[in-house]
Amino acid sequence: MTRHGADFAMAEPASADTPVVSFQGVGMRYGRAPEVLRDIDLTLTQGSFHFLTGPSGAGKSSLLKLIYLAHQPSRGLIRLFGQEAATLPRAALPALRRRMGVVFQEYRLLDHLTVFDNAALPLRVAGGRFDEYRQDVIELLAWVGLGHKISAMPATLSGGEKQRLAVARAVVGKPDLLLVDEPTGNVDQEMGRRILRLLKELNRMGSTVLVASHDVALVEESGSPILTLKGGRLGGPQDGPLP
Repeated sequence: MTRHGADFAMAEPASADTPVVSFQGVGMRYGRAPEVLRDIDLTLTQGSFHFLTGPSGAGKSSLLKLIYLAHQPSRGLIRLFGQEAATLPRAALPALRRRMGVVFQEYRLLDHLTVFDNAALPLRVAGGRFDEYRQDVIELLAWVGLGHKISAMPATLSGGEKQRLAVARAVVGKPDLLLVDEPTGNVDQEMGRRILRLLKELNRMGSTVLVASHDVALVEESGSPILTLKGGRLGGPQDGPLP
């Protein structure tokens, strides 16, 4: 990472010949309720950038949770990085998830860690050396407007600050796949644009990015392809036919 937490080298990318995400006829329900997602076909190739839109309750967060393997589908086939999710042994899940960065709506920060340590957590878990990643984390926190909060605890942050910290934590490891759920919900317009630039830069360096957002202005400004969920079904431009 060089200046402003944006121009940094990517880790080894996934193969360009294998879809990063592939859904075939996927459905999902909670308990015995009707399916919230139905007949989802989706292909995201390496290095693509898409927005996911739709009315409240359409299932955007549920779709992201399926990709992150936080939930199991009720039917259908999911492949991630060419691996069939249903047949993955439990022991393989941590390594697969380390290839993903996720920004959750509820932040999921660790209250006992400082802002710096929350942002650096993916690098620490991956075995990185503090002296090697320290400056990168400091620059990234400055980029998202938290340079003066490095030693603060999450409980002292505003909602917008927590959101920016969640974004920093998700991108700091330069993931192969980045899933972002409403990244601008609690930030002003200028910070929203800054976050979008950061996501675009990460994408330019090779990450596949999927952003769920209600922010119409952000979506239109990005010029990126849009996927739309409505009535539990997915429509919009994708990256090609399913294998």
